[in-house]
Amino acid sequence: MSVRKSMILALAMMPLWLFAQQESGGPYVFNRSPLYAAADVQLPLGSIKAKGWLLKQLELQKDGATGNAEALYPESGNLGADSDWLGGAGESWERAPYYVKGLVALAYTLGDPGLKVKSEKWINWTLDQQRPDGSFGPLKMKDWWPRMPMMYAIQSYYEATGDKRVIGFFSRYFKYQLDNLDKKPLSEWSKSRTADNIEIVLWLYNRTGERSLLELAEKLKSQAYPWTDIFTGNQFYHYGDDFHTKHSVSVGQALKFPAIYSQLNNTPFYRNATQKGIDHLMRDHGQSTGIASGTEFLAGRSSFQGTETCTVVEWMQSLETAARIIHDARLGDRLEKIAFNTLPAQFSRDIKSHLYYTQPNQVYCKHGNSGFDEDYDGALLLSPYSGMGCCRYNMHMGWPYFVKNSWVATPDKGLAVIAYAPVEVDAFVAEGIPVKLQVMTNYPFEEEIRIRVLLEKSTSFPLKLRIPEWCRNPQVSINGKALPGVKTGQIYTINRSWNTDNLVVINFPMDVKLSNQVNNSVTVERGPIVYGLKMDAQYSIAKKHPVDGFFDYEVSPSSAWNYGLVLSGKDRSGTFKVQHSAMPENPFIQASTPVRITVTAKKIPSWTSAYNKMHALEVPRSPVASSAQTEEITLTPFGSENIRISNFPVIGLPGIAGKTFKENFNHATLRDWLLYGGSWFIKNGAIHAASNKGSWGYGIHGSKAIAANTFFEDLSYEATVQLNSKGDAGLLFRVTDHVIGAEAYNGYYLGLNAESGQIQLGKSSNQKWVVLATAQQKLEIGKAYQIRIEAKAAEIKVYFNKGVKPIFSVTDAEFGNGSIGVRAYDALASIDNLLVKALK
Repeated sequence: MSVRKSMILALAMMPLWLFAQQESGGPYVFNRSPLYAAADVQLPLGSIKAKGWLLKQLELQKDGATGNAEALYPESGNLGADSDWLGGAGESWERAPYYVKGLVALAYTLGDPGLKVKSEKWINWTLDQQRPDGSFGPLKMKDWWPRMPMMYAIQSYYEATGDKRVIGFFSRYFKYQLDNLDKKPLSEWSKSRTADNIEIVLWLYNRTGERSLLELAEKLKSQAYPWTDIFTGNQFYHYGDDFHTKHSVSVGQALKFPAIYSQLNNTPFYRNATQKGIDHLMRDHGQSTGIASGTEFLAGRSSFQGTETCTVVEWMQSLETAARIIHDARLGDRLEKIAFNTLPAQFSRDIKSHLYYTQPNQVYCKHGNSGFDEDYDGALLLSPYSGMGCCRYNMHMGWPYFVKNSWVATPDKGLAVIAYAPVEVDAFVAEGIPVKLQVMTNYPFEEEIRIRVLLEKSTSFPLKLRIPEWCRNPQVSINGKALPGVKTGQIYTINRSWNTDNLVVINFPMDVKLSNQVNNSVTVERGPIVYGLKMDAQYSIAKKHPVDGFFDYEVSPSSAWNYGLVLSGKDRSGTFKVQHSAMPENPFIQASTPVRITVTAKKIPSWTSAYNKMHALEVPRSPVASSAQTEEITLTPFGSENIRISNFPVIGLPGIAGKTFKENFNHATLRDWLLYGGSWFIKNGAIHAASNKGSWGYGIHGSKAIAANTFFEDLSYEATVQLNSKGDAGLLFRVTDHVIGAEAYNGYYLGLNAESGQIQLGKSSNQKWVVLATAQQKLEIGKAYQIRIEAKAAEIKVYFNKGVKPIFSVTDAEFGNGSIGVRAYDALASIDNLLVKALK
């Protein structure tokens, strides 16, 4: 059959909805005035089909967690037939809307009849049971928030089917919302996640032109958290007891807020805020896979802090949305890094179980408490019931949304790529000319991406390609001819006349590189993939569930994991060897993953499991000495197993003890502080212990911030300490083996307590608090006091408010060296003017 006949047949088989979307006289509905005209738009759901390894992930979802969700969670308060989102007596709140949002996207991306029937049951009830005043959803539910994910589901369903009920449904609801927001303003979850609502309001405005929708968008914005200010000014912990501005899911979901609102107010303040927020989050809370920690609070850069599955999929959707509007290549780069690493790491290999929290250094998946701020005893258990219920419903959108947002239509009648993967795109370009793009690739496991352009007739249109920042020598060619001017970190536009069967070949050479992590550790990266230690994982079934094939698994290593890398060469990457093998059906299975990296390493015997045996101790400060034998270890993609080490110490001669450490916090950031339990933030020239309201993990007691890369033996350590509540706060010194938990460290602590009027010196030894000395002192809440510690060999002296005589002196030789830091036990406190000097 000729190419022309094949193309005509393929176009004839295009779904009817592709031709039914011409609501504004063209194939796609772009922003109408006064909205930002250059924003791209989503292609209708179903116009992008996954291929290759990406299709396999969707099929695993269908046969696994998504396809069996209603059987796994059949209760009336979850997804059962008596759910209130089906008119029943249950109280599902956000759970059913979360699930249906992902279910609709998966059903119509796969074109699966069974999944469509499941999704339409929920959609039809919601559309048909709208009340006369325009409100919708369960009658008892008065919360604005759960309607927001359901609106996404209905929007996707409309774009897949063209169901004429939807436009009127949204119009009536938004009129109801405009009439009632002043009487019942946004609060809590709806106040933090308002961007979801505004996005659908603007989507409807572009279809109807109803000006009251712009008024509604502004009202929603006025009642939301000031996310643009928060992202721009790093204000996540500036809201006291408020949970949402520091809740990792709400923060990730809100990352799209400035970009969405910039369509109404296209100023640099709004256009730049998403990236500024990402920069702050990654600097203070960043993890090796390009996402901020969240357990569930933003939790710093520790190698064993985790990220919640809800956070992962919400970051992905925010990046997909922002990239469509802002056109910054960095957004797509980060999207790919999260999608290709963090997302698959959250799931079992068959996508039947998930982890509530996934860690950069994860050596166990098991039942038990880790001390996280929100400390579910099943948060590290690989299970369809892991942790809090939200993730088992929200996670379904991860891969389907990635597919449906991977390509977009542009206002200049072309197409642009947001993220690369094997897909097939059916779209319209130029003056409504149908086009099919066959994106043929095993990326990110291979460097080459081939895009075949199939057209019924020749036509001109722009094709916009994202060139990653990580690629040093990108190349693009058409029909074998190299194109000029391809630069890293840009959106590269090819504007030409296209003929059918034109072939675009993109090559992104992938170098092995090292990125810096906590305590001078390193992460190994190649292209968008992060690599972790290949461990022998031992799976044991902890529970068998009634739904066939679903289990709770505990996973533990049956081989060594405590390795440091032996690096050589000027760029420290000379010892890495990349090994390729055949591309499997599922590249996220460690035994058959197509890319591996070998490197020399040594075991570090002192690096062991933490006290609670739930995770590893913090990665040791590099360089680390080791007399162990040099070995060759294998690294595999981060997402190819549920346990791994990705923050590696580096073997070498340890640094000598420090001479001086000085910090007044006028220009400091949290990048060089390790947070354990609760959190700390820097504001107005001091470091502050944050409110832990809403937390219940044992780690919130004795919240610690350790100055990374500090190491002192004999020292003088002074600072000003101000207590802002009851409880105690003060200084840590000679600290080692620090993890989450009140006494989960070895070392000394000097604390002030205004309520008891005590200054107390003690030590944590073998997880027990030992009091060494106490002095009574009149102390006031809200007043700053200067304290100074002199520790020389076994003698420790403590001075108060510049006194020339110590208030007490003790002799204790248990701990001779370590890091310095600050600590608060059930207290709000501010600490400033740290000065540490080595004593001769």
